[in-house]
Amino acid sequence: MPVSKSSNLPLIFILITILLDMIGLGIILPVLPQLILELSGETIANSAMVGGYLVFIYAFLQFIFSPILGNLSDRYGRRPILLLSLLGLTADYLIMGFAPTIGLLFLGRALAGISGAAVATATAYIADITPPEKRSQRFGLIGAAFGLGFIIGPVVGGELGEISPRAPFYLAAALAFANFLFGIFILPESLGKRKRRRFNIKRANPIGAILAFRPYPAIIWLLGALFLFSLAIQAYPAVWNFFTIERFDWTPSQIGRSLAVFGLLFALVQAVLIGPVIRKFGESTTVLLGLTAGAVAFFGTAFIHTPIGLYGFLVIGAFSGLTAPAINGLLSRQIPDNAQGELQGAVTATNSLTAIIAPLAATQLFAYFTSPPNALGDPGYFPGVSFFGAGILIVFSFAVFFYTAKRFNLQRLKNAQPPTKAPDIAKPGEIAVRPPNLTPTEKDK
Repeated sequence: MPVSKSSNLPLIFILITILLDMIGLGIILPVLPQLILELSGETIANSAMVGGYLVFIYAFLQFIFSPILGNLSDRYGRRPILLLSLLGLTADYLIMGFAPTIGLLFLGRALAGISGAAVATATAYIADITPPEKRSQRFGLIGAAFGLGFIIGPVVGGELGEISPRAPFYLAAALAFANFLFGIFILPESLGKRKRRRFNIKRANPIGAILAFRPYPAIIWLLGALFLFSLAIQAYPAVWNFFTIERFDWTPSQIGRSLAVFGLLFALVQAVLIGPVIRKFGESTTVLLGLTAGAVAFFGTAFIHTPIGLYGFLVIGAFSGLTAPAINGLLSRQIPDNAQGELQGAVTATNSLTAIIAPLAATQLFAYFTSPPNALGDPGYFPGVSFFGAGILIVFSFAVFFYTAKRFNLQRLKNAQPPTKAPDIAKPGEIAVRPPNLTPTEKDK
């Protein structure tokens, strides 16, 4: 039976699921450089490049499979997609834990990319059980679960990494499998059979998932702003561990603790601040505040030379966590319930596209500006170059969103009116999308 939107239990279930997933991911971040160095015998600069390719294969497959899983969840329900993804993550961590070669690390990351694509389904699950006017705040809870996972995961991974770089992978596999068992017993289906729609392979591809919203330019522009923001944010997972080793010679334990601090602050921002800030300033202003904080943090991190200063910019950077939930809330309120899976597939595909581009760019820049002079010349020593580039991207995202908010009259949430209701069920092969909000001038016309 479909889940009642008045019940909080399904929300708690899915947030715990995401939390455990992120603990599993956070556990491996502090030890990944050490494991690559052990298997490859390369320098830190070259190991960073290998790390970039590992993130690339993960993101590329997530980009391909996100809309497929999103559309499948619109057709067959959210629950089976989520459970299958947990089995895939279990296999990923076991392979990486036992891997004797770099090649098997890539195989494990490939499985993780396919399985991790189910985050679109998890987000659609939240949309299924949440009234439209509360979605931004609940999307913020998803971000808080991510942040909390990065409090627990990196600390545990960093401490275990002092014993062995492989130990965190075994624990991550155990958590993923426990999460699978957890879901079997307590995760109900959220999408009723009457609201499901036909699977269309033309829409089950990343480009098609995004282009499906071309008749609604506000959605495309919002996805553009989200793309630039996500492209910048990828600098953290791509080079943070390599950057702190190069700049401060940090151990896995120190890397884990710094990520935990960021996770704690990020969780507090998204769990505690997102609701009040949106109620006070509206979604559009909330996005701009988050982007401003992100720009300050990235530019500051690029030039920092002391650990204390670095932690200061982590505090500022945590406020960038206001951005994505507010944008996601604006997006989700434009379409009806039976298209949330497709929308979140498009959102995840957008984020995954950035994760394809950014890790390669960030790690290549890091390697180039930390390596000795070569045939390409001597660019100078600048390990913070990736964060400087991320700051520039945040500035562009600010400009795109500001233009979008003005052009499409994205009103404050407390004053906004719900869009015209569309039919509950889309025709086969079509997306059920509500017409975009009209400005007063357009209404008069």
